[in-house]
Amino acid sequence: MNTTPMVSAIIIFLNGERFLAEAVESVLAQTYAAWELLLVDDGSTDGSTAIAQAYARRLPEQIRYLEHATHENRGMSASRNLGIQHARGQYVAFLDSDDVWLPRKLTEQVALLEAHPDAAMLYSSTEYWFDWTGSPADAQRNFLPELGLTPDMVYDPPSLLPGYILGTLAVPGTCSLLVRRDALTRIGGFEAAFRTMYEDQAFYAKMSLEFPIYVSGNCWDRYRQHSASASADDRRQGTVQASRTVFLDWLAAYVEAYRGPIDTAPVRRAVRRARWLNTHPRAAKWARRGRRLAKLIRLPLPKGRPGSG
Repeated sequence: MNTTPMVSAIIIFLNGERFLAEAVESVLAQTYAAWELLLVDDGSTDGSTAIAQAYARRLPEQIRYLEHATHENRGMSASRNLGIQHARGQYVAFLDSDDVWLPRKLTEQVALLEAHPDAAMLYSSTEYWFDWTGSPADAQRNFLPELGLTPDMVYDPPSLLPGYILGTLAVPGTCSLLVRRDALTRIGGFEAAFRTMYEDQAFYAKMSLEFPIYVSGNCWDRYRQHSASASADDRRQGTVQASRTVFLDWLAAYVEAYRGPIDTAPVRRAVRRARWLNTHPRAAKWARRGRRLAKLIRLPLPKGRPGSG
């Protein structure tokens, strides 16, 4: 392996002993060799700490174990930022401890960003993974969400952001990303105030307001569906609407403070509409499906371009 890796893979985990080894093994199974893996412990109290440390001892040139001071729990965003701070690669990729990558993810994604030097990030569709259980009832439940746009194109800022906000575009799965590390540094990484829910959407808002993004029609990762996930926990507690209110309030303030060259008027309109829908959940439920919602609010689908090689 090269002394300096091309890709820094970051797995954050909190009490993830059930699936962590499978996630790590999916990184080890990559056909691309120039990677390092940063295992970031967010204060685990189960056996996942020992699992991560064992991998780091076994492969010290490729895998490092990280934790917050005093083994503190600081949340998903702060944990990803800790990994970014220690990353040495030109590119950064993320994998949640209960999900997996397919073997050619890094090989194909690195090639795409190399071919599109103007794109700061790429993402693709993520498979919703039910049949990991082995149950016959889950055998046909896997699916790929529709992206809501033309794939294999570069999208200039901020064309993707209104669609993310209003649900006319599929919000990327974090595990599908490959991001240039210098772009992560420029936007300040993830927002530490978001410990669990909407930490990904706050990040996408920052990226899609600043940089061109390549959207691929391929699929390189599997998003495990299970009852112990953070999103499932939010639904159980009935805090989805409250969490979204916090996110939209943050986003409105972030866009208002933006002083870059991008015209933010479409984003500000989308935020206003999203706030209305969030406070009128019945109307939002009726208009949830992509193109119906786009027609309702007259939101045009974003237009991509081939990119520069």
